[in-house]
Amino acid sequence: MSNACATHTRLATTAGRMAAGLFAFATLAAAYDDLEPRLTLRDAKHRPSGTEIRQGTFRVWEDRGAKAGRVLELELVVLPKLEPPGEPDPVFAFSGGPGQNVAAHTRGWARHWMRNKRDIVLLSQRGTSGDNRLQCDLLGSDDDLQGYLEPIFDVPTFRACLEKLQERADLTHYSTPEAMDDVNDLRRELGYDKINLHGGSYGSRAELVYLRRHPETVRCAIMNSVAPIGFKNPLFHAAGAQHALEQIFKLVREHPARRAAFGDLRQKFRTVLERLEQQPASATVRHPTTGERVEVRVSRDAFAEALRVIMYVDYRDVPLMIQRMFEGDFDGFAQRAIERNRGLRRGLAFGMLLCVTCAEDVARIEPDEIERETRGTFLGDGRVRRQIAVCEFWPKSKLPVDYGEPVRGRAPVLLLSGLLDPVTPPKWGEQAARHLSKGVHVVVPGSHGVGGDCVT
Repeated sequence: MSNACATHTRLATTAGRMAAGLFAFATLAAAYDDLEPRLTLRDAKHRPSGTEIRQGTFRVWEDRGAKAGRVLELELVVLPKLEPPGEPDPVFAFSGGPGQNVAAHTRGWARHWMRNKRDIVLLSQRGTSGDNRLQCDLLGSDDDLQGYLEPIFDVPTFRACLEKLQERADLTHYSTPEAMDDVNDLRRELGYDKINLHGGSYGSRAELVYLRRHPETVRCAIMNSVAPIGFKNPLFHAAGAQHALEQIFKLVREHPARRAAFGDLRQKFRTVLERLEQQPASATVRHPTTGERVEVRVSRDAFAEALRVIMYVDYRDVPLMIQRMFEGDFDGFAQRAIERNRGLRRGLAFGMLLCVTCAEDVARIEPDEIERETRGTFLGDGRVRRQIAVCEFWPKSKLPVDYGEPVRGRAPVLLLSGLLDPVTPPKWGEQAARHLSKGVHVVVPGSHGVGGDCVT
Protein backbone atom coordinates (compact mmCIF):
# COMPACT_ATOMS: atom_id res chain seq x y z
CA MET A 1 0.00 0.00 0.00
CA SER A 2 2.90 2.39 0.68
CA ASN A 3 4.00 2.13 -2.97
CA ALA A 4 0.44 2.65 -4.21
CA CYS A 5 0.06 5.67 -2.03
CA ALA A 6 3.39 7.39 -2.52
CA THR A 7 2.20 10.83 -3.72
CA HIS A 8 3.14 12.79 -6.89
CA THR A 9 3.08 16.57 -6.94
CA ARG A 10 3.51 19.46 -9.27
CA LEU A 11 2.55 23.08 -8.97
CA ALA A 12 1.89 24.44 -12.45
CA THR A 13 2.74 28.11 -12.48
CA THR A 14 -0.20 29.73 -14.19
CA ALA A 15 1.54 33.06 -14.35
CA GLY A 16 -1.33 34.97 -15.89
CA ARG A 17 -3.54 34.12 -12.92
CA MET A 18 -1.21 34.55 -10.00
CA ALA A 19 -1.02 37.95 -8.35
CA ALA A 20 -0.26 39.22 -4.89
CA GLY A 21 -3.00 38.42 -2.42
CA LEU A 22 -3.60 37.22 1.09
CA PHE A 23 -6.35 36.42 3.54
CA ALA A 24 -9.82 34.99 3.12
CA PHE A 25 -12.91 37.17 3.18
CA ALA A 26 -16.42 37.40 1.75
CA THR A 27 -17.70 40.29 -0.30
CA LEU A 28 -20.49 41.01 -2.74
CA ALA A 29 -19.69 40.27 -6.34
CA ALA A 30 -21.00 43.61 -7.54
CA ALA A 31 -17.40 44.83 -7.59
CA TYR A 32 -16.42 42.12 -10.06
CA ASP A 33 -17.44 41.41 -13.64
CA ASP A 34 -16.34 37.78 -13.11
CA LEU A 35 -14.07 35.74 -10.85
CA GLU A 36 -10.82 36.55 -12.65
CA PRO A 37 -8.30 36.31 -11.23
CA ARG A 38 -9.64 33.29 -9.34
CA LEU A 39 -6.26 32.46 -7.89
CA THR A 40 -3.77 34.75 -6.18
CA LEU A 41 -0.52 33.37 -4.78
CA ARG A 42 2.68 34.95 -3.57
CA ASP A 43 5.98 33.47 -2.49
CA ALA A 44 6.67 33.60 1.21
CA LYS A 45 9.10 32.24 3.75
CA HIS A 46 7.63 29.92 6.34
CA ARG A 47 9.62 31.01 9.35
CA PRO A 48 9.17 28.01 11.66
CA SER A 49 10.39 25.55 9.02
CA GLY A 50 12.65 27.93 7.06
CA THR A 51 11.19 26.71 3.75
CA GLU A 52 9.61 28.53 0.82
CA ILE A 53 5.83 28.36 0.50
CA ARG A 54 3.14 30.04 -1.59
CA GLN A 55 0.10 31.56 0.04
CA GLY A 56 -2.90 33.58 -1.04
CA THR A 57 -6.56 33.05 -1.89
CA PHE A 58 -8.88 31.12 -4.18
CA ARG A 59 -12.12 32.82 -5.13
CA VAL A 60 -15.40 30.89 -5.43
CA TRP A 61 -19.06 31.78 -5.73
CA GLU A 62 -20.95 31.27 -2.49
CA ASP A 63 -23.87 30.10 -4.65
CA ARG A 64 -22.07 27.87 -7.13
CA GLY A 65 -25.23 27.16 -9.12
CA ALA A 66 -26.22 30.79 -9.68
CA LYS A 67 -22.65 32.02 -10.29
CA ALA A 68 -23.78 35.36 -8.94
CA GLY A 69 -24.00 37.20 -5.65
CA ARG A 70 -21.46 36.79 -2.89
CA VAL A 71 -17.85 35.74 -3.55
CA LEU A 72 -15.81 33.85 -0.99
CA GLU A 73 -12.04 34.22 -0.92
CA LEU A 74 -10.74 30.98 0.56
CA GLU A 75 -7.38 30.97 2.28
CA LEU A 76 -4.83 28.91 0.34
CA VAL A 77 -1.35 27.61 1.14
CA VAL A 78 0.74 25.57 -1.29
CA LEU A 79 3.84 23.86 0.10
CA PRO A 80 6.11 23.02 -2.86
CA LYS A 81 7.97 19.70 -2.79
CA LEU A 82 11.36 19.82 -1.09
CA GLU A 83 13.17 17.47 -3.49
CA PRO A 84 12.42 18.44 -7.12
CA PRO A 85 11.56 17.08 -9.60
CA GLY A 86 9.66 14.72 -7.32
CA GLU A 87 6.27 13.43 -8.41
CA PRO A 88 3.51 15.18 -10.38
CA ASP A 89 0.51 14.49 -8.13
CA PRO A 90 0.05 16.59 -4.97
CA VAL A 91 -1.47 15.84 -1.59
CA PHE A 92 -4.68 17.77 -0.88
CA ALA A 93 -5.28 17.83 2.88
CA PHE A 94 -8.66 18.02 4.62
CA SER A 95 -9.32 18.96 8.25
CA GLY A 96 -11.78 17.65 10.81
CA GLY A 97 -14.65 19.04 12.81
CA PRO A 98 -16.42 19.95 10.64
CA GLY A 99 -15.22 23.50 11.19
CA GLN A 100 -11.42 23.30 11.34
CA ASN A 101 -9.32 25.49 9.06
CA VAL A 102 -6.76 23.30 7.31
CA ALA A 103 -4.58 26.29 6.37
CA ALA A 104 -4.05 26.92 10.08
CA HIS A 105 -2.11 23.63 10.16
CA THR A 106 0.61 24.83 7.79
CA ARG A 107 3.32 24.37 10.41
CA GLY A 108 2.71 20.63 10.74
CA TRP A 109 2.44 20.06 7.01
CA ALA A 110 5.56 22.12 6.26
CA ARG A 111 7.69 19.41 7.89
CA HIS A 112 5.60 16.42 6.78
CA TRP A 113 7.45 13.55 5.11
CA MET A 114 4.97 13.57 2.21
CA ARG A 115 6.34 16.96 1.22
CA ASN A 116 9.71 15.51 0.26
CA LYS A 117 8.47 14.37 -3.16
CA ARG A 118 5.12 16.10 -3.51
CA ASP A 119 3.41 19.46 -3.16
CA ILE A 120 1.00 19.80 -0.25
CA VAL A 121 -2.13 21.89 -0.93
CA LEU A 122 -4.11 23.39 1.96
CA LEU A 123 -7.38 25.06 0.89
CA SER A 124 -9.53 26.38 3.73
CA GLN A 125 -12.98 24.89 3.36
CA ARG A 126 -15.73 27.46 2.86
CA GLY A 127 -16.97 28.71 6.25
CA THR A 128 -13.75 28.04 8.19
CA SER A 129 -11.48 31.04 7.67
CA GLY A 130 -11.23 34.80 7.39
CA ASP A 131 -14.39 36.85 6.91
CA ASN A 132 -16.28 33.81 5.63
CA ARG A 133 -15.60 31.92 8.88
CA LEU A 134 -18.97 30.97 10.38
CA GLN A 135 -18.03 31.50 14.01
CA CYS A 136 -20.47 31.53 16.94
CA ASP A 137 -20.03 33.16 20.36
CA LEU A 138 -20.52 30.15 22.63
CA LEU A 139 -20.89 29.72 26.35
CA GLY A 140 -17.49 29.81 28.00
CA SER A 141 -14.73 32.40 27.93
CA ASP A 142 -11.67 33.36 29.92
CA ASP A 143 -14.03 35.55 31.95
CA ASP A 144 -16.43 32.64 32.46
CA LEU A 145 -14.59 29.35 32.94
CA GLN A 146 -17.77 27.70 34.17
CA GLY A 147 -19.22 28.18 30.69
CA TYR A 148 -16.61 25.77 29.32
CA LEU A 149 -18.31 23.08 31.42
CA GLU A 150 -21.80 23.76 30.07
CA PRO A 151 -23.34 22.03 27.01
CA ILE A 152 -22.26 23.63 23.74
CA PHE A 153 -25.56 23.21 21.90
CA ASP A 154 -27.64 25.79 23.73
CA VAL A 155 -30.69 26.95 21.74
CA PRO A 156 -30.62 30.68 22.70
CA THR A 157 -26.88 30.86 21.92
CA PHE A 158 -27.31 29.46 18.43
CA ARG A 159 -30.43 31.51 17.68
CA ALA A 160 -28.33 34.61 18.35
CA CYS A 161 -25.50 33.22 16.24
CA LEU A 162 -27.85 32.47 13.35
CA GLU A 163 -29.23 36.00 13.36
CA LYS A 164 -25.71 37.41 13.16
CA LEU A 165 -24.41 35.03 10.48
CA GLN A 166 -27.40 35.49 8.19
CA GLU A 167 -26.49 39.15 7.81
CA ARG A 168 -23.40 38.16 5.80
CA ALA A 169 -23.89 34.60 4.52
CA ASP A 170 -26.42 32.34 2.84
CA LEU A 171 -26.01 29.34 5.11
CA THR A 172 -27.57 26.95 2.61
CA HIS A 173 -24.33 26.99 0.57
CA TYR A 174 -21.79 25.57 3.02
CA SER A 175 -22.27 21.86 2.41
CA THR A 176 -19.55 19.28 1.90
CA PRO A 177 -20.51 18.65 -1.77
CA GLU A 178 -20.18 22.35 -2.62
CA ALA A 179 -16.87 22.55 -0.77
CA MET A 180 -15.51 19.52 -2.64
CA ASP A 181 -16.45 21.12 -5.93
CA ASP A 182 -14.38 24.12 -4.81
CA VAL A 183 -11.45 21.74 -4.31
CA ASN A 184 -11.83 20.30 -7.80
CA ASP A 185 -11.94 23.81 -9.28
CA LEU A 186 -8.67 24.57 -7.51
CA ARG A 187 -7.13 21.34 -8.79
CA ARG A 188 -7.86 22.45 -12.36
CA GLU A 189 -6.69 26.00 -11.71
CA LEU A 190 -3.34 24.77 -10.39
CA GLY A 191 -2.91 22.47 -13.38
CA TYR A 192 -2.91 19.13 -11.58
CA ASP A 193 -4.26 15.98 -13.23
CA LYS A 194 -4.47 13.34 -10.48
CA ILE A 195 -4.35 14.24 -6.80
CA ASN A 196 -3.98 12.33 -3.52
CA LEU A 197 -6.35 12.94 -0.61
CA HIS A 198 -5.40 12.98 3.06
CA GLY A 199 -7.75 13.73 5.95
CA GLY A 200 -8.99 12.63 9.32
CA SER A 201 -12.30 12.53 11.17
CA TYR A 202 -14.72 14.81 9.25
CA GLY A 203 -11.85 15.23 6.78
CA SER A 204 -12.38 11.59 5.80
CA ARG A 205 -16.05 12.38 5.09
CA ALA A 206 -14.90 15.23 2.86
CA GLU A 207 -12.57 12.83 1.04
CA LEU A 208 -15.40 10.35 0.47
CA VAL A 209 -17.66 13.06 -0.93
CA TYR A 210 -14.83 14.25 -3.20
CA LEU A 211 -14.19 10.66 -4.30
CA ARG A 212 -17.86 10.26 -5.23
CA ARG A 213 -18.09 13.55 -7.14
CA HIS A 214 -14.68 13.53 -8.89
CA PRO A 215 -13.45 9.93 -8.98
CA GLU A 216 -11.43 10.33 -12.17
CA THR A 217 -9.12 12.85 -10.46
CA VAL A 218 -8.15 10.72 -7.42
CA ARG A 219 -4.94 8.70 -7.50
CA CYS A 220 -5.24 7.44 -3.90
CA ALA A 221 -6.48 8.49 -0.47
CA ILE A 222 -5.58 8.12 3.20
CA MET A 223 -8.44 8.36 5.70
CA ASN A 224 -7.64 8.57 9.41
CA SER A 225 -10.41 8.05 12.02
CA VAL A 226 -13.05 7.39 9.42
CA ALA A 227 -16.50 9.03 9.41
CA PRO A 228 -18.36 7.46 6.47
CA ILE A 229 -21.76 8.51 5.19
CA GLY A 230 -23.43 6.03 7.54
CA PHE A 231 -21.93 7.87 10.52
CA LYS A 232 -24.74 10.29 11.37
CA ASN A 233 -23.15 12.95 13.57
CA PRO A 234 -23.84 13.06 16.58
CA LEU A 235 -26.13 10.01 16.79
CA PHE A 236 -23.31 7.58 17.51
CA HIS A 237 -21.23 9.75 19.86
CA ALA A 238 -22.63 8.02 22.96
CA ALA A 239 -21.90 4.53 21.67
CA GLY A 240 -18.43 5.53 20.48
CA ALA A 241 -17.50 7.02 23.85
CA GLN A 242 -18.85 3.95 25.64
CA HIS A 243 -16.79 1.71 23.35
CA ALA A 244 -13.59 3.59 24.20
CA LEU A 245 -14.34 3.51 27.93
CA GLU A 246 -15.00 -0.24 27.81
CA GLN A 247 -11.65 -0.73 26.10
CA ILE A 248 -9.97 1.24 28.88
CA PHE A 249 -11.69 -0.90 31.53
CA LYS A 250 -10.49 -3.99 29.68
CA LEU A 251 -6.88 -2.79 29.51
CA VAL A 252 -6.89 -2.15 33.27
CA ARG A 253 -8.55 -5.47 34.08
CA GLU A 254 -6.15 -7.54 31.95
CA HIS A 255 -2.94 -5.85 33.15
CA PRO A 256 -1.87 -7.10 36.63
CA ALA A 257 -0.11 -3.89 37.70
CA ARG A 258 -2.97 -1.66 36.54
CA ARG A 259 -5.52 -3.95 38.14
CA ALA A 260 -3.61 -3.79 41.42
CA ALA A 261 -3.42 0.02 41.22
CA PHE A 262 -7.04 0.76 40.27
CA GLY A 263 -9.06 -2.26 41.34
CA ASP A 264 -12.58 -2.48 39.90
CA LEU A 265 -12.42 0.67 37.77
CA ARG A 266 -15.84 0.05 36.24
CA GLN A 267 -17.51 0.07 39.66
CA LYS A 268 -15.61 3.18 40.70
CA PHE A 269 -16.82 4.90 37.55
CA ARG A 270 -20.42 3.95 38.35
CA THR A 271 -19.98 5.36 41.84
CA VAL A 272 -18.71 8.68 40.42
CA LEU A 273 -21.75 8.87 38.11
CA GLU A 274 -24.18 8.12 40.96
CA ARG A 275 -22.67 10.87 43.12
CA LEU A 276 -22.86 13.41 40.28
CA GLU A 277 -26.49 12.50 39.66
CA GLN A 278 -27.19 13.49 43.26
CA GLN A 279 -25.30 16.79 43.09
CA PRO A 280 -22.53 18.51 41.07
CA ALA A 281 -18.95 18.23 42.34
CA SER A 282 -16.84 21.25 43.28
CA ALA A 283 -13.38 21.71 41.80
CA THR A 284 -10.59 24.26 41.77
CA VAL A 285 -8.74 25.00 38.52
CA ARG A 286 -5.97 27.30 37.35
CA HIS A 287 -7.06 30.11 35.05
CA PRO A 288 -5.59 29.41 31.56
CA THR A 289 -4.03 32.87 31.23
CA THR A 290 -3.66 34.38 34.71
CA GLY A 291 -2.89 31.21 36.66
CA GLU A 292 -5.29 32.29 39.41
CA ARG A 293 -7.31 29.65 41.24
CA VAL A 294 -10.97 29.53 40.19
CA GLU A 295 -13.84 27.51 41.67
CA VAL A 296 -16.07 25.60 39.22
CA ARG A 297 -18.79 22.95 39.37
CA VAL A 298 -18.88 19.67 37.46
CA SER A 299 -22.40 18.41 36.73
CA ARG A 300 -23.36 14.94 35.54
CA ASP A 301 -23.83 16.17 31.94
CA ALA A 302 -20.64 18.23 31.99
CA PHE A 303 -18.70 15.23 33.27
CA ALA A 304 -19.99 12.90 30.55
CA GLU A 305 -19.40 15.26 27.62
CA ALA A 306 -15.98 16.36 28.91
CA LEU A 307 -14.86 12.77 29.41
CA ARG A 308 -15.80 12.00 25.82
CA VAL A 309 -13.69 14.90 24.56
CA ILE A 310 -10.77 14.09 26.88
CA MET A 311 -10.61 10.55 25.52
CA TYR A 312 -9.84 11.93 22.03
CA VAL A 313 -6.26 12.51 23.19
CA ASP A 314 -5.76 11.76 26.88
CA TYR A 315 -7.18 8.23 27.10
CA ARG A 316 -4.09 7.02 28.98
CA ASP A 317 -4.92 9.37 31.86
CA VAL A 318 -8.54 8.25 32.26
CA PRO A 319 -7.94 5.48 34.87
CA LEU A 320 -6.10 7.85 37.20
CA MET A 321 -8.75 10.55 36.68
CA ILE A 322 -11.52 8.11 37.62
CA GLN A 323 -9.56 6.97 40.67
CA ARG A 324 -9.08 10.53 41.92
CA MET A 325 -12.71 11.46 41.30
CA PHE A 326 -13.76 8.32 43.17
CA GLU A 327 -11.65 9.66 46.05
CA GLY A 328 -13.48 13.02 45.80
CA ASP A 329 -10.85 15.04 43.93
CA PHE A 330 -12.27 16.57 40.71
CA ASP A 331 -9.60 19.26 40.29
CA GLY A 332 -7.48 17.47 37.69
CA PHE A 333 -10.45 16.36 35.63
CA ALA A 334 -12.03 19.83 35.63
CA GLN A 335 -8.71 21.38 34.61
CA ARG A 336 -8.34 19.02 31.67
CA ALA A 337 -12.00 19.44 30.72
CA ILE A 338 -11.69 23.23 30.56
CA GLU A 339 -8.47 23.01 28.52
CA ARG A 340 -9.98 20.63 25.99
CA ASN A 341 -13.33 22.44 25.70
CA ARG A 342 -11.59 25.80 25.42
CA GLY A 343 -9.49 24.46 22.56
CA LEU A 344 -12.55 22.97 20.89
CA ARG A 345 -14.44 26.26 20.95
CA ARG A 346 -11.46 28.14 19.54
CA GLY A 347 -10.56 25.57 16.90
CA LEU A 348 -13.96 24.97 15.29
CA ALA A 349 -16.28 27.32 13.42
CA PHE A 350 -19.51 26.03 14.96
CA GLY A 351 -21.75 27.80 12.47
CA MET A 352 -20.05 25.87 9.69
CA LEU A 353 -20.30 22.67 11.77
CA LEU A 354 -24.06 23.14 11.92
CA CYS A 355 -24.33 23.93 8.20
CA VAL A 356 -22.76 20.54 7.51
CA THR A 357 -24.23 18.33 10.22
CA CYS A 358 -27.80 19.68 10.27
CA ALA A 359 -28.36 18.89 6.59
CA GLU A 360 -26.00 15.96 6.07
CA ASP A 361 -26.34 14.04 9.34
CA VAL A 362 -29.05 15.20 11.75
CA ALA A 363 -31.72 15.33 9.04
CA ARG A 364 -31.17 11.60 8.46
CA ILE A 365 -31.60 10.60 12.12
CA GLU A 366 -34.83 8.70 12.77
CA PRO A 367 -36.49 9.30 16.19
CA ASP A 368 -36.44 5.63 17.17
CA GLU A 369 -32.69 5.44 16.53
CA ILE A 370 -31.86 7.79 19.39
CA GLU A 371 -32.98 5.57 22.24
CA ARG A 372 -31.52 2.46 20.60
CA GLU A 373 -28.09 3.98 19.94
CA THR A 374 -27.70 5.72 23.32
CA ARG A 375 -29.18 3.06 25.62
CA GLY A 376 -26.80 1.93 28.36
CA THR A 377 -24.16 4.60 27.67
CA PHE A 378 -22.71 7.06 30.17
CA LEU A 379 -23.29 9.93 27.72
CA GLY A 380 -26.96 9.14 27.17
CA ASP A 381 -29.17 10.99 24.69
CA GLY A 382 -28.61 14.55 25.90
CA ARG A 383 -25.99 15.52 23.32
CA VAL A 384 -27.86 14.26 20.29
CA ARG A 385 -31.18 15.76 21.40
CA ARG A 386 -29.61 19.16 22.08
CA GLN A 387 -27.99 19.25 18.64
CA ILE A 388 -31.26 18.18 16.99
CA ALA A 389 -33.04 21.05 18.79
CA VAL A 390 -30.60 23.56 17.29
CA CYS A 391 -30.84 21.97 13.84
CA GLU A 392 -34.62 22.41 13.85
CA PHE A 393 -34.17 26.11 13.04
CA TRP A 394 -30.75 26.10 11.32
CA PRO A 395 -30.83 26.60 7.50
CA LYS A 396 -30.10 23.48 5.48
CA SER A 397 -28.33 22.90 2.18
CA LYS A 398 -29.93 21.02 -0.67
CA LEU A 399 -28.08 17.72 -1.07
CA PRO A 400 -27.78 15.23 -3.94
CA VAL A 401 -30.52 12.61 -3.75
CA ASP A 402 -27.95 9.83 -3.25
CA TYR A 403 -26.06 11.58 -0.45
CA GLY A 404 -27.03 8.97 2.16
CA GLU A 405 -25.77 6.03 0.08
CA PRO A 406 -22.35 4.48 0.85
CA VAL A 407 -19.50 5.87 -1.25
CA ARG A 408 -18.02 3.38 -3.69
CA GLY A 409 -14.71 3.81 -5.45
CA ARG A 410 -11.86 2.09 -7.26
CA ALA A 411 -8.96 4.28 -6.15
CA PRO A 412 -6.60 2.76 -3.57
CA VAL A 413 -7.64 3.91 -0.10
CA LEU A 414 -5.82 3.32 3.20
CA LEU A 415 -8.20 3.61 6.17
CA LEU A 416 -6.77 3.95 9.69
CA SER A 417 -8.68 3.45 12.95
CA GLY A 418 -7.63 3.74 16.59
CA LEU A 419 -8.65 0.93 18.92
CA LEU A 420 -9.71 3.41 21.64
CA ASP A 421 -11.26 6.10 19.44
CA PRO A 422 -14.25 7.57 21.36
CA VAL A 423 -15.98 9.07 18.31
CA THR A 424 -15.06 7.08 15.17
CA PRO A 425 -14.24 3.59 16.48
CA PRO A 426 -12.95 0.89 14.10
CA LYS A 427 -16.39 -0.30 13.00
CA TRP A 428 -16.75 2.85 10.90
CA GLY A 429 -13.49 2.31 9.04
CA GLU A 430 -14.60 -1.25 8.41
CA GLN A 431 -17.95 -0.05 7.08
CA ALA A 432 -16.35 2.45 4.69
CA ALA A 433 -13.80 -0.10 3.44
CA ARG A 434 -16.52 -2.59 2.45
CA HIS A 435 -17.58 -0.29 -0.39
CA LEU A 436 -14.07 0.61 -1.64
CA SER A 437 -12.76 -2.08 -3.97
CA LYS A 438 -9.13 -1.17 -3.22
CA GLY A 439 -9.64 -0.21 0.41
CA VAL A 440 -7.32 -1.49 3.15
CA HIS A 441 -8.47 -0.96 6.75
CA VAL A 442 -5.83 -1.04 9.50
CA VAL A 443 -6.65 -0.86 13.22
CA VAL A 444 -3.82 0.33 15.45
CA PRO A 445 -3.37 1.13 19.15
CA GLY A 446 -4.40 4.69 19.90
CA SER A 447 -7.35 7.01 19.95
CA HIS A 448 -8.69 9.64 17.54
CA GLY A 449 -6.26 10.65 14.78
CA VAL A 450 -3.68 7.88 15.06
CA GLY A 451 -0.10 8.59 14.07
CA GLY A 452 3.51 7.98 15.01
CA ASP A 453 6.37 6.06 13.44
CA CYS A 454 4.40 2.82 13.13
CA VAL A 455 1.65 4.46 11.10
CA THR A 456 4.14 6.41 8.97
